[in-house]
Amino acid sequence: MTAKSSKKKRWIIFSLVVIALAGVIAGNLTRSKVKAVQVETETVGRRTVVHKVNASGRIEPETEVQISATTSGWITEITVEEGDTVHQGDHLISLDRKQHEALVNQARSSVKSARASLKRVKAEKERVEALYQQELVSKQEMEAIEAEYELAASNLEQAQANLASRLDELDKTRIVAPQDGIVTAINKEVGEMALGSTFQADVLMTIADLSKMEVLVDVNENDVVSVVEGDTAEIEIDAFQDTLFKGVVTEIAHVAQTVGMGTQEQVTNFKVKIRMLEVPEKIRPGMSATANIITDVRKNVLAVPIQSLTVRPEDYAEKAALKQKKGKKSQREEQPAGSGASREKKKMLEVVFTLADDPDHIWSKQPLKDNQKIALVTPVKVGISSETYYEILEGLEEGQEVVTGSYRAISRELEHGSVVEVSGPDHAGHKSDSETKE
Repeated sequence: MTAKSSKKKRWIIFSLVVIALAGVIAGNLTRSKVKAVQVETETVGRRTVVHKVNASGRIEPETEVQISATTSGWITEITVEEGDTVHQGDHLISLDRKQHEALVNQARSSVKSARASLKRVKAEKERVEALYQQELVSKQEMEAIEAEYELAASNLEQAQANLASRLDELDKTRIVAPQDGIVTAINKEVGEMALGSTFQADVLMTIADLSKMEVLVDVNENDVVSVVEGDTAEIEIDAFQDTLFKGVVTEIAHVAQTVGMGTQEQVTNFKVKIRMLEVPEKIRPGMSATANIITDVRKNVLAVPIQSLTVRPEDYAEKAALKQKKGKKSQREEQPAGSGASREKKKMLEVVFTLADDPDHIWSKQPLKDNQKIALVTPVKVGISSETYYEILEGLEEGQEVVTGSYRAISRELEHGSVVEVSGPDHAGHKSDSETKE
């Protein structure tokens, strides 16, 4: 072998070695370039979780009376104005009395006539009785005068009843307050006709007791099952900014009110009354209000932020183990399995992502950085929820670290065994008025 060919052979071997080393280095670089998912976390701790049912409605008086006339007549006088305070028995409205006074006088005349007739028949009856005892008149004549006397007495009773009715009608032309309260509405003016009726009478005036107010709210059918009489509530009135009022549920409707029946916008609500324990000054019926009804309170329980909870298929663990054995697949290969390729409806589990170290490189082929960890899907069983936290019944222990964000990471990017990089401070110390760490 010549020196030239030997030199050529050495160059070939050297080139192959360089190529092999480059491949190994490239493979390691490729493997180490797995991009960690940026996440935010919080430590599982014990809190007070308060479940609230939110509903909106309006302020109404507990007692409100609509004043109507029972007899028709022209309004001749209104003695009060809107906003006036009245007491039971105070004069409010006067109706025209002329026609009713004439009817009363006519009824009194009928009573006098019936009384005179009865007096005449009574005297005649006494004479016939005396003659009957002397056997000077027949029994038939005696029975006839007795019947005439009873008829005259009945006519007097009818006349007296008619007079009482006419006097009552005359008395009702003067309308008085049935209770203490404030005049909140006057619907008629002097000179207008008040139509009196037992069934459909005009509402002339409204009187309400503004010292006792309630909030009438609409509670959705999904929430009303957790509301019971006696539940406390936090009330916010639009007209009283930055002020929280306390209340108690006093009544829950048994019949629903449905809006948009048969449409996609159909809503079924139940009316719930909440009595205000403190009534502010200058409150007015009809003001808009929002109530948070406290239906349950759990103290010193494990809790995680609401945004931490998500769902995954029940076979996620088997898939993760199989994926670990076969190695990472490309995103293009993974996509069909998660979307259109498998149309079977699988049972979904409620889960959170907990963080763990990876000292034995079970999930990551390269050592993790100081701020990197492994995200593991952890099934949980939740209890009640507040506006920001879920109560955890099973699946987690105090002190575990759970992923709280971002939404995209929790809902799409994270998988069982994903490498994550923690960013931002631990939010476990945040507190709120209704939820504090024990």
